[in-house]
Amino acid sequence: MTPAPTRRIARVRPLSTATDSPAHSAGEQFFVANAAADFASDAGRQWTVIDTPFTGSLANASSTPRTNWEPGATVPQEEFEFLAPSVPANVLGMAHNTGRAGRDLPAQAFHKAATSVIGPGDAIELTAGVGLVEPEAELTVVVGRTAKGLTLENARTAILGFTIGNDVTARDLQKSDDLWLSAKSQDTFTPAGPWIVTGLDDADLPIGIVHNGAELTPASTADLGWKVDEILVYLSSFMTLHPGDLVLTGFPAATARLEPGDAVTCRVGGIGELTNPVRAAHSPA
Repeated sequence: MTPAPTRRIARVRPLSTATDSPAHSAGEQFFVANAAADFASDAGRQWTVIDTPFTGSLANASSTPRTNWEPGATVPQEEFEFLAPSVPANVLGMAHNTGRAGRDLPAQAFHKAATSVIGPGDAIELTAGVGLVEPEAELTVVVGRTAKGLTLENARTAILGFTIGNDVTARDLQKSDDLWLSAKSQDTFTPAGPWIVTGLDDADLPIGIVHNGAELTPASTADLGWKVDEILVYLSSFMTLHPGDLVLTGFPAATARLEPGDAVTCRVGGIGELTNPVRAAHSPA
């Protein structure tokens, strides 16, 4: 299958202006695309409004167009904020998927609550007494269509593109919770973004973390035991994948303890950087 052309797709929200009407709610979402090779160039900061790429997903429908936000319109990056790349029905990760040792074990997935997803710049919140919490930078598949029973021959047809996911994990809870639900699904524990890259060769992309400005030892997607196609075949053998679903593929690099006041950046080659601050969670009212 011929790969899709490389471009970026992002889910964004226009920044408020003095002329906004009350109808412009905080829940607005639009999709924009950019085909510039240099993400930091002037051309890389000029985006084109597109229809939602997640056909059939009510959660990922675009908002009613506002002035200058109709499909085909050009919007500069300064006029919007990046959101998580999709509103997923499912967020899935792969356990023990680091190198040969992971592949020697049966493929095993875990579930992360869709409500744990946050976007670039949103805060990772640590509850009191949560214990050791660490980030995991991961190449993340963004599913583009409804898919069940995929094969190695057609698995790529279900991929819209790739983004960066941060599989934030509470290690102490991971030890006491066999299903890892409390360790992986806490609110804010799945930062994702800042955009989706289509047509990306994911075979050997550098992966790493920058923690409070210090670069930790990186690795590569080549170090993953189970590869993208195999992961999608495995997952779709027992469940239906939906447009907008996120599949985190595994973390082969070094990590560090997160504390309130920290900043963590996850890097994946060919995609860019996902940065989030860390703060203490507010006590519920």
